[in-house]
Amino acid sequence: MRFLYLFLGDITQKGYEKKRAKLLAPYVPQTQGRSLLWLESPPTPLAPQGLWIRPEDPQEQFWKHSLKYLSQHLETRKAAVLRHPQAAVLVLRHFPLADIHTEAVQAALAKHKEQKMALPMPTKRRSTFVQSPADACTPPDTSSASEDEGSLRRQAALSAALHQSLQNAESWINRSVQGSSTSSSASSTLSHGEGKGTSGSLADVFANARIGRSWVRTERSLRVQTVLTKGSNRSSLMDTADGVPVSSRVSTKIQQLLNTLKRPKRPPLKEFFVDDFEEIVEVPQPDPNQPKPEGRQMTPVKGEPLGVVCNWPPALEAALQRWGTTQAKCPCLTALDVTGKPVYTLTYGKLWSRSLKLAYTLLNKLGTKNEPVLKPGDRVALVYPNNDPVMFMVAFYGCLLAEVIPVPIEVPLTRKDAGGQQIGFLLGSCGIALALTTEVCLKGLPKTQNGEIVQFKGWPRLKWVVTDSKYLSKSPKDWQPNISAAGTEPAYIEYKTSKEGSVMGVTVSRVAMLAHCQALSQACNYSEGETIVNVLDFKKDAGLWHGILTNVMNKLHTISVPYSVMKTCPLSWVQRVHAHKAKVALVKCRDLHWAMMAHRDQRDVSLSSLRMLIVTDGANPWSVSSCDAFLSLFQSHGLKPEAICPCATSPEAMTVAIRRPGVPGAPLPGRAILSMNGLSFGVIRVNTEDKNSALTVQDVGHVMPGGMMCIVKPDGPPQLCKTDEIGEICVSSRAGGMMYYGLAGVTKNTFEVIPVNSSGSPVGEVPFVRSGLLGFVGPGSLVFVVGKMDGLLTVSGRRHNADDIVATGLAVESIKTVYRGRDLSCSVSVHQQQQTVSSSAIDSIHQVGVYCLALVPANTLPKTPLGGIHISQTKQHFLEGSLHPCNILMCPHTCVTNLPKPRQKQPGVGPASVMVGNLVAGKRIAQASGRDLGQIEDNDLVKKHQFLTEVLQWRAQATPDHPLFLLLNAKGTTVCTATCLQLHKKAERIASVLCDKGHLNAGDNVVLLYPPGIELITAFYGCLYSGCVPVTVRPPHAQSLVATLPTVRMIVEVSKAACILTTQTLMRLLKSREAAGAVDVKTWPTIIDTDDLPRKRLAQIYKPPTPEMLAYLDFSVSTTGMLTGVKMSHAAVSGLCRAIKLQCELYSSRQIAICLDPYCGLGFVLWCLCSVYSGHQSILIPPMELESNLFLWLSTVSQYKIRDTFCSYSVMELCTKGLGNQVEMLKARGINLSCVRTCVVVAEERPRVSLTHSFSKLFKDIGLSSRAVSTTFGSRVNVAICLQGTSGPDPTTVYVDLKSLRHDRVRLVERGAPQSLLLSESGKILPGVKVVIVNPETKGPLGDSHLGEIWVNSPHTASGYYTIYDNETLQADHFNTRLSFGDAAQTLWARTGYLGFVRRTELTAASGERHDALYVVGALDETLELRGLRYHPIDIETSVSRTHRSIAECAVFTWTNLLVVVVELCGCEQEALDLVPLVTNVVLEEHYLIVGVVVVVDPGVIPINSRGEKQRMHLRDSFLADQLDPIYVAYNM
Repeated sequence: MRFLYLFLGDITQKGYEKKRAKLLAPYVPQTQGRSLLWLESPPTPLAPQGLWIRPEDPQEQFWKHSLKYLSQHLETRKAAVLRHPQAAVLVLRHFPLADIHTEAVQAALAKHKEQKMALPMPTKRRSTFVQSPADACTPPDTSSASEDEGSLRRQAALSAALHQSLQNAESWINRSVQGSSTSSSASSTLSHGEGKGTSGSLADVFANARIGRSWVRTERSLRVQTVLTKGSNRSSLMDTADGVPVSSRVSTKIQQLLNTLKRPKRPPLKEFFVDDFEEIVEVPQPDPNQPKPEGRQMTPVKGEPLGVVCNWPPALEAALQRWGTTQAKCPCLTALDVTGKPVYTLTYGKLWSRSLKLAYTLLNKLGTKNEPVLKPGDRVALVYPNNDPVMFMVAFYGCLLAEVIPVPIEVPLTRKDAGGQQIGFLLGSCGIALALTTEVCLKGLPKTQNGEIVQFKGWPRLKWVVTDSKYLSKSPKDWQPNISAAGTEPAYIEYKTSKEGSVMGVTVSRVAMLAHCQALSQACNYSEGETIVNVLDFKKDAGLWHGILTNVMNKLHTISVPYSVMKTCPLSWVQRVHAHKAKVALVKCRDLHWAMMAHRDQRDVSLSSLRMLIVTDGANPWSVSSCDAFLSLFQSHGLKPEAICPCATSPEAMTVAIRRPGVPGAPLPGRAILSMNGLSFGVIRVNTEDKNSALTVQDVGHVMPGGMMCIVKPDGPPQLCKTDEIGEICVSSRAGGMMYYGLAGVTKNTFEVIPVNSSGSPVGEVPFVRSGLLGFVGPGSLVFVVGKMDGLLTVSGRRHNADDIVATGLAVESIKTVYRGRDLSCSVSVHQQQQTVSSSAIDSIHQVGVYCLALVPANTLPKTPLGGIHISQTKQHFLEGSLHPCNILMCPHTCVTNLPKPRQKQPGVGPASVMVGNLVAGKRIAQASGRDLGQIEDNDLVKKHQFLTEVLQWRAQATPDHPLFLLLNAKGTTVCTATCLQLHKKAERIASVLCDKGHLNAGDNVVLLYPPGIELITAFYGCLYSGCVPVTVRPPHAQSLVATLPTVRMIVEVSKAACILTTQTLMRLLKSREAAGAVDVKTWPTIIDTDDLPRKRLAQIYKPPTPEMLAYLDFSVSTTGMLTGVKMSHAAVSGLCRAIKLQCELYSSRQIAICLDPYCGLGFVLWCLCSVYSGHQSILIPPMELESNLFLWLSTVSQYKIRDTFCSYSVMELCTKGLGNQVEMLKARGINLSCVRTCVVVAEERPRVSLTHSFSKLFKDIGLSSRAVSTTFGSRVNVAICLQGTSGPDPTTVYVDLKSLRHDRVRLVERGAPQSLLLSESGKILPGVKVVIVNPETKGPLGDSHLGEIWVNSPHTASGYYTIYDNETLQADHFNTRLSFGDAAQTLWARTGYLGFVRRTELTAASGERHDALYVVGALDETLELRGLRYHPIDIETSVSRTHRSIAECAVFTWTNLLVVVVELCGCEQEALDLVPLVTNVVLEEHYLIVGVVVVVDPGVIPINSRGEKQRMHLRDSFLADQLDPIYVAYNM
């Protein structure tokens, strides 16, 4: 989305608006925002003679056939739709069923066959063999062959499939990224919009139309034009902030003039533009053939006047009193037992007397006279099971007579009932403290061990009252209830679950309750004594209105058929109609299906008595086929076609419309066959050609008597729709809800709506109630409903009805292993767009991309009490990762169309930082340096010694007994010490052994293979004494020789070692049979063990001729999997030791504790070199000892009162996780860390701020200062660039904008800002070190607002790489390189390979100047270049790790332009598939990237080195070689 900005100093906003409007008026076409890109066929003009809609038209056959299965199996294969602001998720349930193919859906699927891509299918781990990602490339075998045959065929096709998938992957991802939809070119034959046809308003279309059984004719033809539909979210309008459409075809000159108007007086340099989200989002082009409403503005439609009948009572309670006293023996309600047979009939006399007793008990017997528990107007919960209508009816009328307000709710079965907590919120907000129930129900409620009813989650504390007759007190003869004329006081509260899952209480007044009963009596033509069969829930909606309320008004007899009976005997309601000669039946489509399924069980039933079969969900897309199929089957049993009466209801508006019973023989109303393309734009267009994209809807009759209806736009102000436009149905009537209890704000927007016209002026003063139903008013004032607001999915600016998508999903049978069953579609927010979730049929028919398809096992979705799917709870499970699907398919590439634009880098050196060597005003070159070594005054006696060997000899003479090293074991006891003299003597002996046994010459390389300890140190100095070059190598692990020994072998070969110094134990291991299985043990060089050394003195200690001579080789495996060795000269060693000594203020009386691996980098320097140079004592703690004693490091620091300690991230993480809940035990052991001045984490990566903060916070209770913890920064070219030290300011932290960072720019933001990243300074720059931030491509210096490579110049930089082939160009590029411009001194720099930036802080450095802080962001080699943007793996991994509690570790890498995310699952394998959508969603939301492959593996699979760094490239190699043994691999299509 692009915006025009108005800058200060330009023309005024008003002037600009006028100019813009005037200039653009002739040129601006209407556009529509962010739609998916669809292939459109040339539109077909409609027949000029008029419009014909036939009930048996082929167009209608689509929905009849595509939902044929639904008409037969609806109960167990119910559908529902989940919604979230922005995408949809379809959840299918497994059910075995008949092989019924849907013609239309198969046609849609056929169109996609040509374009099937050779992409890997999602794979699960099998126990019998390891299935590779390549193995999954083959499409699943859909024939009837056995599993073994299928797997043989797959293995046979393995290489071909892998080759094909690798070939296709890159071109496919490129196509997807450019926004191509999954529709094949064949789908262009679909008529998605009758673009150039002609259309009129709906009123005009249906003008003078005859409605009959066979046809509807209109005099005027239809005309379709492009329109801008107002979507429900901001994404649907892709204008600029000033209203200029993005894609408007404006001439270049006008555009230039507009640009001039919005241009600031001082244009900023392009490098410093702000990376706003609107700047970088791709804008899909609007659909040019988008239909546009052309009708006139509708006028509210009035229902017939509510007739005045002389004997209608003044209140419903009065009607009960009348029938209870005058017609006491007339039946009122019959309840059925579990077999479907009548078990009890409640007469009007019984209802009246028992209701009186209950009313008297509630008001007089629950408390004392002075303190009654209930007062008139209080709210009471009615908790009655669905198989006990009698007790419910008594309780309901008892509450009405007592003038308390009943709130019927469902019976809670467990503490974890779906939606139970939200019901609790409703009870709490209504102030309910009393619940009425039956004795049987009370006994069935879950109890605690003490026998008390459990406290349900979120519920207030309730007092339970049993309403069985034996517990009620008979009222005195002089006590009469107060029955006044119906007024606006509340009568009852009906609960309603919103699309988000929250429960609201719709309050119905006594007058509305009465008026609604009157309207229903008139519309349904009820007469006294009629029998009605009610299959619906009698506690709410139409079941309550007809079966409990209108029933009493008209002295009807209701037969209540509970859900439990319907499950065991689906035909029970038909049998009740037959047995009782019922005139009216209240059913849902589900009940019609069940009756059809069970029809063959009993053929001798008659429905001839029925004058009304009220279908209460007649607004659903499958209701047409349900009604038709039921009629065709039962017409032979006496069912009259005119008896089928669909109706539309909502909790707020109550009954919105109902079809009146017809006259026998009269023609039936016609159906509307609508274009789904038009419906998605909110426009009514008749479908003419493509039956795949037609929706047949039936009317739901006329407006209720005494009511008025209008259609308003579903979003924004309640503007009246045009006559050919879909909108929300609003009703004005006395018979409707009055408010949401306790929610004044939401009430005003729903119950007090005043419609406005196109100019915004109110139309009348009568308030309307929003019904939550979407529809239109057709010819003859017939009401048509096409969906619900709660089921509205807005995708790319187009609106789709979730019920329609569900119906299509249920009709799909693409492979035999996916069974049709319960089907649920929801929407989830994905990258600020709405996406739905299903298959290519949905893509083709509804023109909406499917984001996620999840298959779950049967009967695992959360249920509503009457067996439906609990939509909001299912969506919540999906988003929380607790849905546990058995298979899942993500298709984000085709759905997400608003990814950031690929970045195009500026060629050449940008002028932002430097213009021909001169600084731009206000910006500075990003460079910093440590203290100048030449200016530091230190009385350092070792400065006169150029070599470390000379320093050791001097210390052995000057302070022979001064302890330098102390080694601890796991118990914390000292196992070995070394004084200056002891170290010198041992080094001499090793040197003599090298000369005598090894016959080595000066300059030969010697591999040191020792466990962490003092032996390693003595061997190192022994090599220096003999003139050999030591190479320290981590010894192989005895338990995993196959994994660790090859690395040792490689370093021995690459370093061309002439000899290996080691211990006897390790020497035996190197020559063992197990080692022979991993490497060729015969090719080892000479191996010398140093356990028993001869007491022979060295003739002469070797002294190098120059300080530039090689001192030792430092080999390390980088995080990218590269083994690199660097050469360290004697001068670099002395310079490094001096810099550390000065920074940390190390001297002879000091002690430091080191818990690090001593084999490379700064860990080796601190372990072996620094003590000899500075003279301080080093307490050595091998990190592996912490595995058996977590307390070792911290207790050592406390015991020896250490001021400075060094550790690795893995040690810190081990202590944080292992000791996090044992701080009290640490206190009990007397561990105190208040002595610690600096706790330094040695690392070659971005500081892990969250870990260091957690460590500081956790151990502050045992004295650790929050300022103590800091980090170092080093790299291969220079092992120590930053180290916090003892003096100087504390490490600083900043929050940077992640979006800018992807563009290599640094923009500081406030804490808590969206898309912000917390970075910490990596310690202070060491003395003598200079750093500069450089563009890695142009090698030019950058400004401090840019991210670039860190280059370093220092006396202790390594001399170069140690390679077999000695690649000079690589050496020059990495160790001796110069800036391309801006450096007159021509300084030689070394490239660290890390990206970072420098920021000047407000703090003062030791030099007195303002402190420059260096922030490390990540390794250049590890960054992911995707869509031209630079991503750091750790940022994506951090996002992924926090999505689900079962993700133990995570790593990301790229493979053929696909982002691969590997997650370790520490939970049960059932949760593996839950992670796939969560991972995909979070990476899309936070990083605007589409995950190509999600791999779920066992804990410990992601390789981590000794420094705690992830080896992502090793992981990538294992993934490609199929060595991960994944639990699940998901290929996001």
